[in-house]
Amino acid sequence: METSLERLGGTAFAPRSTYLNTASSGLIPQAGVQAMQEAVAASAAGAPTDMFADVEASRAAFARIAGVSERRVAAGASVAVYAGLIAASLPTGAEVLVAEADFSSLVTPFHIRADLEVRTAPLEDLAQSVRPGTALVACSAVQSADGRVADLTAVGEAARTHGARTLVDVSQSAGWRPLDADAVDFTVAVGFKWLLCPRGVAFLTVPDDLGDLTPVFAGWVAGEHPWDSCYGPVEELAHSARRFDISPSLFSYTGARHSLALIEGIGAATIGAHDVALADRFRDGLAALGHTPVPAPGSAIVSVPGLGHRQGELSAAGIEISDRAGALRASFHLYDSTADVDRLLDVLAG
Repeated sequence: METSLERLGGTAFAPRSTYLNTASSGLIPQAGVQAMQEAVAASAAGAPTDMFADVEASRAAFARIAGVSERRVAAGASVAVYAGLIAASLPTGAEVLVAEADFSSLVTPFHIRADLEVRTAPLEDLAQSVRPGTALVACSAVQSADGRVADLTAVGEAARTHGARTLVDVSQSAGWRPLDADAVDFTVAVGFKWLLCPRGVAFLTVPDDLGDLTPVFAGWVAGEHPWDSCYGPVEELAHSARRFDISPSLFSYTGARHSLALIEGIGAATIGAHDVALADRFRDGLAALGHTPVPAPGSAIVSVPGLGHRQGELSAAGIEISDRAGALRASFHLYDSTADVDRLLDVLAG
């Protein structure tokens, strides 16, 4: 008997549409929205606030989700900045291996440095493409465009064999796929997708040795004693990954702590089972309609070549979904249900 999947999270969300576009931006839980509204109102009234406590609560929650200690997590706002931090720390001539057509914020900082050797390989061939002399392998855990899932086990083994470090962008996987940041050297993630945070939240995880990174973006928040580091050069950098913190978007982190608490409370394994079941239901429905999605088994993202032109029609029908280079991209998360999948399929069949 077919199982009907209801929305997870109860009344935590208040969507006004059939929202199937988390790969672009996740919905913010109502608790986070309220917290931000209260913080903005307090700031407008000149009332004292301690939003840095929200940064630390968010850091701690992400650390638990990632399976590492808080001292290994930096808090910022952008994947590109943290990819740039890693790129800036590589020696001249270092070889960086990236996945073909991966997200630009991850790969561009390495291409910007003309003194690095950047090689590109298809995602499926990434592990086999690591070679002696490769310094860093960078890829997304799940591809933004089409949902393909990287074989991180194989990539990690190949990198270790050749003495290379690994950088994995988990922006499209953290929140619905269990995350083991210990299995790679660096992870980066924006929070506004599957982690349901407001825009302006991002995390970097580093190894215990801090990854030989030079904190080129260090400001006062990167000090071991931030409030004593406001003037002149910071004399003592934080002894943890906090030395890589970027001055935080405080209102965003005020909302983020509630989003991360929700994800942590339900659990990525439970959320992932829900999301993938919905994606598989959509794949089955597409097959019945004669459409073939990009093969991405086990992914919560489904990309259907040739149907991107129907995005406007679907939006007009109250179904939010993406057009990516002519492909229709649906992404299913905890606030979606089988009824949402069936509604999408009904409109596509019409």
